[in-house]
Amino acid sequence: MGHSIGDGIIVVALAGAFVGYFYLKHRERQRRLELIHQERLVAMDKGIPLPEIPVDPAPPKSPSFDEQRFPVFPGIILTTFGGGAMLAFALLPADNEAQTFWPFPLPFALMGLGMLLYSYLTADRPR
Repeated sequence: MGHSIGDGIIVVALAGAFVGYFYLKHRERQRRLELIHQERLVAMDKGIPLPEIPVDPAPPKSPSFDEQRFPVFPGIILTTFGGGAMLAFALLPADNEAQTFWPFPLPFALMGLGMLLYSYLTADRPR
């Protein structure tokens, strides 16, 4: 299956969009810091006491989900996907060649089990 010139143009456009987004984000931060710096210089010239400011004046983002329990959901999805696919391949008729492919979804099932094990071992439990 070959790729066309259009596919390459799409990839280059997406890469350019990502680079442009991060460049504009960086320029906005620089502009904000320069503005704060100018305001502080003017305040120092007038003799106004200055409060300390953080390096990045943007407000901190609060997590909208429970970060500790996050691996549970993809773990369940990967485990059931891998197990279901292995079961589907294993239950094919014996004369079908696809029955020999039953171990191919095993990495997905093991990744899901690993995520579930990680979330179980790192959970805060009373001792």
